[in-house]
Amino acid sequence: MLGCAVAAELYERFPGLSEGKLTRLRASLVREEALAELAREMGLAPLLRLGEGEEPRTSILADALEALFGALYLDGGYDAARKAVAGAFAARLQQLDPQMPAKDAKTQLQERLQAERRPLPVYRIVEVKGAAHRQTFQIECRLESGETAVGSGTSRQRAEQDAARAMLEKLGA
Repeated sequence: MLGCAVAAELYERFPGLSEGKLTRLRASLVREEALAELAREMGLAPLLRLGEGEEPRTSILADALEALFGALYLDGGYDAARKAVAGAFAARLQQLDPQMPAKDAKTQLQERLQAERRPLPVYRIVEVKGAAHRQTFQIECRLESGETAVGSGTSRQRAEQDAARAMLEKLGA
């Protein structure tokens, strides 16, 4: 529901934009980190009931915000939920530059390497820590030249993004 509502808002604001650019803009708005940041700004964190001593992690905050919009959808229908999504995302939608859609770190790294006619990086798991429901992944990003960078995250995908970000910093991007 959230992705659909954000996509509809973007399409209305930027009707001439290509599907690819609209998709990138939508992804930048509804990615976990962006949702968690919005949840914090909205003051959602203190309202969550968590286990004793547990802090609201990024994934919990993002899920809680999505659940809130889902509840609005179930209670008031699509139009009410979309209106709430548009209000919550208003500042972010206002600040978007449709000509410069945000790209994730892995995409940026891949595009840079391709532009330099270099092989794509290889990602490998270095370590997995924690219980199954609360794992932390450490991922290595390795270039053919032998350069490496390590990232971590609560999922393999997040850890790969973190490793790609670290590699971009190493390469001076």
